Amino acid sequence: MKRYTIYTLLLLLSLQVGFAQVRDEVNKQVLKVLAIGNSFSEDALENYLHDLAAAADREIIIGNLYIGGAPLDLHFRNAQEDKAIYSYRKVALDGNKATLENTSISKALADEDWDYVSLQQASPLSGQYSVIMESLPALMDYVKGKVAPHTQLVYHQTWAYQADSQHDGFANYQKSQQQMYHAIASSTKQISKQKGFAFVVPCGTAIQNARSSSIGDHYTRDGYHLELNYGRFTAACTWYEKLFRLDVRKNTYKPASITESQAQIAKAAAHAAVKKPFKVSKIKK
Repeated sequence: MKRYTIYTLLLLLSLQVGFAQVRDEVNKQVLKVLAIGNSFSEDALENYLHDLAAAADREIIIGNLYIGGAPLDLHFRNAQEDKAIYSYRKVALDGNKATLENTSISKALADEDWDYVSLQQASPLSGQYSVIMESLPALMDYVKGKVAPHTQLVYHQTWAYQADSQHDGFANYQKSQQQMYHAIASSTKQISKQKGFAFVVPCGTAIQNARSSSIGDHYTRDGYHLELNYGRFTAACTWYEKLFRLDVRKNTYKPASITESQAQIAKAAAHAAVKKPFKVSKIKK
């Protein structure tokens, strides 16, 4: 049996402490994510995601380039022409949000050393793979040409409309929530196999999972935008688990505006979506 002196033991202990400190510092590095999106990225990213990160002792900066209803082809045209027409919303390290109007994509991309840049299609076209691919590769190339080598692209999977939605774009799916969801899931599954994306954030599947719970089909406030409290929280939980690779069910944060049951459903729906991003998992709550 080896025998250690007190000095050797102290040295080993100090090394272990040092390694633990380094590991903690790595875990606490500031994560920076920018969405080139619309109101659906507003619903998913601007609310509750920072709070979830803070509860897990993680630091995050969130940016959202917003034009209401903007599809991928519009984002690409704006990038090519360097149009300063976005509302650039930014959630800082301390959780405070500021908005800078009349911002271009190039300016926002240069604003931070982003870890992730998110792309997404406008909701009426979110299940139309051929339409998505008309603009997505070119926009990906543009973004890659403007960011650091370590920056990764992610794709935001948006959600199907409420079954009784009056949105004009619902006609693209015969006004069927199931058809719309399956089209979105199929499209994003194909996108996930494309080179260039680190991962898909399956918010659409998380919302569809949550609809199978006792809350039912009440996850939007107008038939397509998310309900402001448990609806948005479900999407934020999905982003949290994908970005930090932490089980959101173990996160202690809950918005004051929702019940414990609603929070548990949101977290369970998000966790299940991360596990199975292109297939509905029933939530037994």
